[in-house]
Amino acid sequence: MIILNKSINPQSFSFIAKSKVYDSLHITDESTNTSVEVTIDSTTSGDYVDSITATFDLVEDRYYSLELRNGLDVVLKDKVFCTNQAHSTYSVNKDVYTESTTTNDYIVYE
Repeated sequence: MIILNKSINPQSFSFIAKSKVYDSLHITDESTNTSVEVTIDSTTSGDYVDSITATFDLVEDRYYSLELRNGLDVVLKDKVFCTNQAHSTYSVNKDVYTESTTTNDYIVYE
């Protein structure tokens, strides 16, 4: 899964594709089922891992399907999640208090 931010600045992500040749990036909002072709700003190709930098128009707390294509052939399929929370401290309960209640009843056997 790729995690991106809601930002107007270019963002990059790394991936391992089936092919080193690709020409278009498509992203589909899973809530509205609308697909958009994203313009690739730059690419970096390594021995195994490639990176793409692009500017995405995303809505926070939504899932997207990402397809990297070479013509009509799909060379990469992945999920994208958009959040502005830090990745290491991400919580689905952000800004929501969750209380853990217990009766503290216990029995001691001697």
